[in-house]
Amino acid sequence: MSTLDKLIGDLVAANRILANEHIVDGFGHISVRHPTDPSKFLLSRARSPELIEAEDIMVLDLDGSKQPGDDRKPYLERFIHGAVYERRPEVQSVVHSHSRSVIPFGLVGETIRPVVHSSGTLGYEVPLWDTRTKFGDTNLLVSSMAMGRDMADAMAGNNGVLMRGHGSTVVGKSIQEVVYTAYYLEWNASLQLQASMLSRNPINFLTKGEVDSIIGRISDGLPGEGFSRAWDYWCRRAGVAG
Repeated sequence: MSTLDKLIGDLVAANRILANEHIVDGFGHISVRHPTDPSKFLLSRARSPELIEAEDIMVLDLDGSKQPGDDRKPYLERFIHGAVYERRPEVQSVVHSHSRSVIPFGLVGETIRPVVHSSGTLGYEVPLWDTRTKFGDTNLLVSSMAMGRDMADAMAGNNGVLMRGHGSTVVGKSIQEVVYTAYYLEWNASLQLQASMLSRNPINFLTKGEVDSIIGRISDGLPGEGFSRAWDYWCRRAGVAG
């Protein structure tokens, strides 16, 4: 199996996992950078994540353009992915979702910070991007490269960004890593919200040193640890090959 074929297989599996774990529903998407041409990325045609097959995967340029002869309809918000890949050469995979526990934080301008070891891959914080700041009243969808680049700039070097009234976008160095981060962003948001209602005392967030230590350990995890362990578990739950 070629590297490209394996990535496509993993991308299909990732869509099924994210749907099965309720990170995406009929909307949301995940992409991966092309394995031999970093100026391109792989993303499904416009289709609900749970239904995606290998034949649905498209190759797009970083500006969101389709390849010649491909008449399939891409996602409108493909510019989220292209802009992040353009701005962040180290990023290999991107997830955009509308998971419910995350959205309230963007509505009140509250950043998300990791509160538990499993969510250390979120980094030190997840900042907020608001379309209205630069683009005024819109339908809140990222429908151009200008909007995608502005969102990517707000994300800066972080592993994710909140999108006011919309959802979130997270990044990773592999499909397995970005699925993990997208899952634990939702989990962390729920826990952070619960903790904020328990006491008037401030939340005891993870420290920078704790986050660095967690990211180092999980990134260097052996087979059966870290991202691969979670990936195998989620693949089984979603009924896809690991």
